[in-house]
Amino acid sequence: MIQPGAAPRQLRGIPFRALVPNAVTVLALCVGLTGARFAFAERWDLAIICITIAAILDALDGRIARLLKAQTRFGAELDSLSDVIAFGVAPALIIYLWSLQYLPRLGWIVALAHAVCAALRLARFNAAIDAQDKPHKSAGFLTGVPAPAGAGLLLLPVYLWLWLGEGAAFGPAPIALWAAMVALLMISNVATFGWGSIRLRTSQRLVALLIVGLVGAALLSEPWATLSIAAMLYALSIPLSILSFAKVRRLRSMRGEPERPRDGDESR
Repeated sequence: MIQPGAAPRQLRGIPFRALVPNAVTVLALCVGLTGARFAFAERWDLAIICITIAAILDALDGRIARLLKAQTRFGAELDSLSDVIAFGVAPALIIYLWSLQYLPRLGWIVALAHAVCAALRLARFNAAIDAQDKPHKSAGFLTGVPAPAGAGLLLLPVYLWLWLGEGAAFGPAPIALWAAMVALLMISNVATFGWGSIRLRTSQRLVALLIVGLVGAALLSEPWATLSIAAMLYALSIPLSILSFAKVRRLRSMRGEPERPRDGDESR
């Protein structure tokens, strides 16, 4: 019973809107781990589809949180744990079961390296989440290859095999070398392109929407060719991003501009 003149008691708990981005994150985790389950059944196509869906959900959860003003430290920690499983553990199991298991001893070590490097990358991100000095982020770039992109690069040989058939079969040794390089890129300090580094003029907006629509249609009609080309283009963009960031730093140094972080989350 409320006493006369007493202040109304404040309702405890969290609003439902705060659960929406976290639910998307958990869904990404479940879908990514289901990809590993399909790999055990040698359903490589379904395994890749699961990882792709998890990447799409991962791209949405942070934006949904900002849209609903539901950003929390809990959500950031949950997102990192989800990324370790969906883009570290699950792709490592897929590539191991698909090829690396035929490389005695070394194959499992390389698969472990991918999962460990994904965890190290995300731990580094969480440790630096409140840091003020973020030269890459201040220019719209990312530090190293994000975990979802790392999973996409790791699975490139599988995309090519699903697209081109037996003619694109690779031995476990070159795949192990490729996987080790991807793992190192995730924990490296190289600058990679992020959404903040992309600037479109107003006149280019319709063209960009057209390209997004065409890529979406291609992903539905020719998924393996689309994923293969997208992964190869991203890999080719890394040297360009390093040169582009070096140019930005030179210009900033000449102008004497401070390196301040931009608003928004850096991709994990």
